Amino acid sequence: MTAVLELLGYYFLNVFEQTGLWFRMLWRTIRWTFRRPFEPREWLRQMVRLGWDSIPVVFLTSMFTGMVLALQTFNGFQRVHAENFVGSVVALAMLRELSPVLVGLMVTGRVGSSMAAEIGTMRVTEQIDALKALATDPVQYLFVPRVIAGIVMLPFLVVLGDALGIGGGYLVAVKLMNANSVLYEQNTYQFLELNDIWSGLIKAAVFGLILTLTGCVRGYYTRGGAEGVGRATTNAVVSASLIILFTDFFLTKLLF
Repeated sequence: MTAVLELLGYYFLNVFEQTGLWFRMLWRTIRWTFRRPFEPREWLRQMVRLGWDSIPVVFLTSMFTGMVLALQTFNGFQRVHAENFVGSVVALAMLRELSPVLVGLMVTGRVGSSMAAEIGTMRVTEQIDALKALATDPVQYLFVPRVIAGIVMLPFLVVLGDALGIGGGYLVAVKLMNANSVLYEQNTYQFLELNDIWSGLIKAAVFGLILTLTGCVRGYYTRGGAEGVGRATTNAVVSASLIILFTDFFLTKLLF
């Protein structure tokens, strides 16, 4: 019994410690964002890396999610003769929930892990110590461009995911299941509100902050050589994914 309590205590202490480190680095990142020198080239490079290079995975994920959602809801709604409302369900689900969360998770696996591996490698090879010796703050040089790229580019990826998901749903419902195209298009936009769009974009910006900062923090505090870099990469993906899902609930409660 004592061993179990000790294990639980160690687990909770570790969670609190990691939470404190995360918010500490968040505060340092905010402070350094508005201080000179600014690095617009590095900001743009990270935006291209996070945004443009992530388009293929966002394309496939969003398109097939919309197609599967339309297929499932059409078969279910057909039983109660409500198949004309499939477009409304697909549009609302993609805009409010599915597109922000799925894009956030996919970009976490693709970009968040690479950030943790890159910064973790810099830590174990003492490149971060070299930056400090050259009077360059690692948070300003490494964290700020990546966090800004996440906050700016993830909403654009979510907009793309929204369009692809709704388009995929249209293809399945109209072209495959022979739904009425006019009614489908009308019902797709009939029940949408401006808040449905803005809520998804706000979620996307928050998720972009979470996945980039988590990857950077995990990499920054890497220990143990190459094995430690592997652990940091795995922990970055797992931690960011869990934080995104946890935060999504409270953002949904707050925005709606």
